Amino acid sequence: MEDPTASNVTPPANSSSSSSQIIPSPSAKVSLESRINRLINANQSPSPSRSIYSDRFIPSRSGSNFALFDLVSPSPSKEDGAGSYATLLRAAMFGPETPEKRDITGFSTSRNIFRFKTETNRCLNSFSPFVSDDGPGVSHAPIKASRKVSRSPYKVLDAPALQDDFYLNLVDWSAQNVLAVGLGNCVYLWNACSSKVTKLCDLGADDSVCSVGWAFRGTHLAVGTSTGKVQIWDASRCKRTRTMEGHRLRVGALAWGSSVLSSGSRDKSILQRDIRCQEDHVSKLSGHKSEVCGLKWSYDNRELASGGNDNRLFVWNQHSTQPVLKYSEHTAAVKAIAWSPHVHGLLASGGGTADRCIRFWNTTTNTHLSSIDTCSQVCNLAWSKNVNELVSTHGYSQNQIIVWKYPTMSKIATLTGHTYRVLYLAVSPDGQTIVTGAGDETLRFWNVFPSPKSQNTDSEIGSSFFGRTTIR
Repeated sequence: MEDPTASNVTPPANSSSSSSQIIPSPSAKVSLESRINRLINANQSPSPSRSIYSDRFIPSRSGSNFALFDLVSPSPSKEDGAGSYATLLRAAMFGPETPEKRDITGFSTSRNIFRFKTETNRCLNSFSPFVSDDGPGVSHAPIKASRKVSRSPYKVLDAPALQDDFYLNLVDWSAQNVLAVGLGNCVYLWNACSSKVTKLCDLGADDSVCSVGWAFRGTHLAVGTSTGKVQIWDASRCKRTRTMEGHRLRVGALAWGSSVLSSGSRDKSILQRDIRCQEDHVSKLSGHKSEVCGLKWSYDNRELASGGNDNRLFVWNQHSTQPVLKYSEHTAAVKAIAWSPHVHGLLASGGGTADRCIRFWNTTTNTHLSSIDTCSQVCNLAWSKNVNELVSTHGYSQNQIIVWKYPTMSKIATLTGHTYRVLYLAVSPDGQTIVTGAGDETLRFWNVFPSPKSQNTDSEIGSSFFGRTTIR
């Protein structure tokens, strides 16, 4: 009789092959479990003889930067391995939990903490897209190249008999691109488009030109004389239209407003003239104790600034006969005066040899803004209408021309070439070119300012040297 349990112990022969595919053998279980344990515990006992390269989908934990996110390195137990992996993955995707450890952009300052190869330690700043290995806080934004200005004049005109007198104003550039120059007792016009020279007037042997000034449209020119007269000339017809008196001594400064022409004299007075009226002047401004050598109307024609040999800078309004603002900080004659075309009420002034300073004033709030020592006599000032820069010309002792960046007052360029004081300055109607005049009897043309459309700092501004000619 057969044992009834024998059939339960020994399977049928035809089912042995199929059961081996469904039920794993004990040796297969051991082999799979050992492989998993080796992968999980790989970081616990890495081989010192070689680098660990992980599968493309499994991170190398030996190279993971857990301390960066204040995470505890996972224990070797298999139970918490999945939780640690999830925590690290969340931190890598969304950043650390502590806001103070985040960059201002909201992203981690380190690379992804999972690396596919063990690396040597690097500075955390080296992984930031905003800071390089040079150290924290070092900005590496592209540095804007400073604008290049030609150090040589592109044209030189001989100007015989151009006076070396600090208190005169003998050069002006019109809106029609015509340069007026007072040479001795004559006024010459130089057309910048055609280079044509025209003799406008001759005052005679007993008189001389002390100042010239174009009206806004550039069709009429005012001429101040050594006898105290002011003449108005129609430049297109080379005809004198009017002669106005009122000053007892020479007229060294002229300034056109919207409806008035202001003239300053060695007799210490300023006369306001309306050329539409029959009277030679409509009002007289008194305040200076010495010769008036600087006059400028503001761009809105509401304020007139005057400078004198009494070291004073005054500001007048349209209706005052006494200065509404008085500034006495300069310690030498104030000839250089310029109103900013960019900021309402911003006034610049320069002092003579004993002062050498350029000062800035806010006439709206009646405050002294800043001052800079130029180390030489300030003869003229002019703002660029295209950019927030200004140019100054100087006398003793360096005879230089300086282009400044406002408000930092950093030097963009220093131009030299005149051998005498650079007493005269005018700006072209397009605002790019200046002309300077000196006692060396030359007029020099410089390209110093950019055009309003092409303020490209990389392009060099300046033209080639065109040679030397004479203005008469």
